[in-house]
Amino acid sequence: MTKVIASASMSLDGYISGPGESGFEHLFGWHRTGDVEVATARPDMAFEVTPQTGEHLRRLVDGTGALVVGRKLFDLTQGWGGTHPFGVPVFVVTHTAPDAWPHQGFTFVTDGVESAVRQAAEMAGDKAVGVAAGDMARQALAAGLIDEFWVDLVPVLLGGGTPFFNAVTDVPLVLDDPDVVQGRGVTHLVYRLHSRA
Repeated sequence: MTKVIASASMSLDGYISGPGESGFEHLFGWHRTGDVEVATARPDMAFEVTPQTGEHLRRLVDGTGALVVGRKLFDLTQGWGGTHPFGVPVFVVTHTAPDAWPHQGFTFVTDGVESAVRQAAEMAGDKAVGVAAGDMARQALAAGLIDEFWVDLVPVLLGGGTPFFNAVTDVPLVLDDPDVVQGRGVTHLVYRLHSRA
């Protein structure tokens, strides 16, 4: 069965973006804190990180076979210019598909996150499906689909914005002790879901 993970850079107070879609220079500043290059499918979006972070990122990128994102993230990133940095198929959960999207590798799913995860799992093969944090992760978690959380914890307080976890139901959700990788300007945490309420 395909593993489903939710991942994001998160502030110490739990936000994946600050008020008014701000704070990204802090949340993603660790992408440029070292001298080890981790290439992506987008040459303009390579990471320059510490060796420890580089190994962690390669594990995530190499282990991900498809992504599920919401329309908000898709619009905010302008669809990554048609190529997601991970270079894998992207399933965009939306109420309405765009009239014209010229790029391959993007599927617009109008019947919910469960359908998107199912389709993504078929494409991912023996690799994981990544689900964007925020509302997509909340919906997938409520549907019992999330197996792991990959949190890039950044030492900044944003004071508001979009939380990684919002309105979680069926609590408490108990997680196993995390795998911890200390980077520069970030602590990488991988939690596995231990049990549900």
